[in-house]
Amino acid sequence: MSSSVTRVAESEPSQSAGSADVASPGIAQRWAGRLVRPGVAGLAGVLLYLSFPPRPLWWLAPLALALLAGCLRGRRARAGFGLGFLFGLGYLLPLLVWTSEGVGPVPWLALVTLESLLIGLAGLGIALVSRLPAAPVWSAAVWVAVEALRARAPFGGFSWGRLAYGQADGIFLPLAAVGGTPLLSFAVALCGFGLYAAARLTRRQPARTAAALAALTVVAPVGAALAARPLVSDAAEDGTAVAAVIQGNVPRAGFDFNAQRRQVLDNHANRTLQLAEDVKAGRVPKPDFVLWPENSSDIDPFTQPDAHAVIDNAVRTIGVPTAIGSVLAPETGPLRNTMILWDPAKGPVDTYDKRKIQPFGERIPMRSFVRLFSSDVDRVRRDFGPGKEPGVFDMAGSDVGMVTCYEAAFDDAVRSTVQAGAQIIAVPSNNATFGRTEMTYQQLAMDRIRAVEHSRSVLVPVTSGVSAVIRPDGTIVSQTKMFTADALVAEVPLRSAQTPATRLGPLPEYALVLVAAGGLGTVLARRLRARRANP
Repeated sequence: MSSSVTRVAESEPSQSAGSADVASPGIAQRWAGRLVRPGVAGLAGVLLYLSFPPRPLWWLAPLALALLAGCLRGRRARAGFGLGFLFGLGYLLPLLVWTSEGVGPVPWLALVTLESLLIGLAGLGIALVSRLPAAPVWSAAVWVAVEALRARAPFGGFSWGRLAYGQADGIFLPLAAVGGTPLLSFAVALCGFGLYAAARLTRRQPARTAAALAALTVVAPVGAALAARPLVSDAAEDGTAVAAVIQGNVPRAGFDFNAQRRQVLDNHANRTLQLAEDVKAGRVPKPDFVLWPENSSDIDPFTQPDAHAVIDNAVRTIGVPTAIGSVLAPETGPLRNTMILWDPAKGPVDTYDKRKIQPFGERIPMRSFVRLFSSDVDRVRRDFGPGKEPGVFDMAGSDVGMVTCYEAAFDDAVRSTVQAGAQIIAVPSNNATFGRTEMTYQQLAMDRIRAVEHSRSVLVPVTSGVSAVIRPDGTIVSQTKMFTADALVAEVPLRSAQTPATRLGPLPEYALVLVAAGGLGTVLARRLRARRANP
């Protein structure tokens, strides 16, 4: 008996060790399984980033969202939020890295974290509606609803990174003329979520109607985009105008380029004088009007006689109305980021104050708190204040609408300018702060979307590149190189007809937000009924 007990006791340690050896791979496999979805979500975010300019890989966006849909299907709300957050990090960390230029990683990481938390809300919502019939439609509407939220909050919103802004070369682009950027984003999202649903249902239920409906969510946005192509036109409705875009360049990139404000002003004046010589020599046609970029004169010409004299000489020499980007510093109150219409005979005759002021760039919310994390807030010693009215300049008979730099990311800023009578859209910008990053290409893609959305030529004068002339169909006629003084002269069509997107305004976005609310409300109602049935 004792020998038997001894043999059993001796055998127990070896059995325990063997059990542990067997269990270890199981634990490792479970942990690996738990990491698959987060890893795929982050990878899908990176894939979405790669679909954005300067890469012409717009078709990656639906694939990225198809992967996200696979991660989110059937997940609980908390898991959906976490997966959406990881997707946002994979997407926005590389997309917005230009925000760290000159100020280090803290502002970049703070912005990306905040925006990724909002994308986490999209993941939460998509997870909740993922089991509903027609899930791709609900999911795409939820995505657009969160984009609408990002465009408005916090601190006035941050629209950078909308799905629509990566589609300047894509098949869905004509939809911008139908329902603006919200409808364009919805089409891309619907196609992506539809791809996943079609693949899943076709594999599991090849003969079912559900598979056909899932496939339809891919075909429908593509078909709608093809049907909308007649709305995209670059025909001249009110004649044409010859426009000149000046890029004077800056002494150096980064936040300190403004330390040589007079040199920046002189660069733009000198390039305008050179253009006048080229016109006189017959090398280029004489423009009807000239556009300088934002911040081309950060010296207030209304208070500084030397700046006034330099600008006035350049405008008189070229002999046509010129829009000048300046910073006005009144004795009291905030600064003004202002475009000045300068007549060659009368001098300054009209102004437009930028309405969308960039938080943490042109104004510092919660200054004392933010200073705890970065002393760079003190670079902005005095906040800028917003204008109130859209600006449309009468430039030699052409109505040119001013949409200053950051404003191009906001639907209402561009739309209100066109509704105020703009036949051409001008987007004077200053990208010198962000060096040679992808920022300028991302912004140029937005400008191309706006051209199609409102069927207007878009002229983009930038201090250091990339300046461009864009036709109403979104094609780039000419563009400059980065950090090169240059002038673009081109004949562009004048148009006054309004697209459905211009006329409808925010209504398509509101409708899609209601669709998202309907889907989430359906999920909530089902859960309440289930709880009543099983208290």
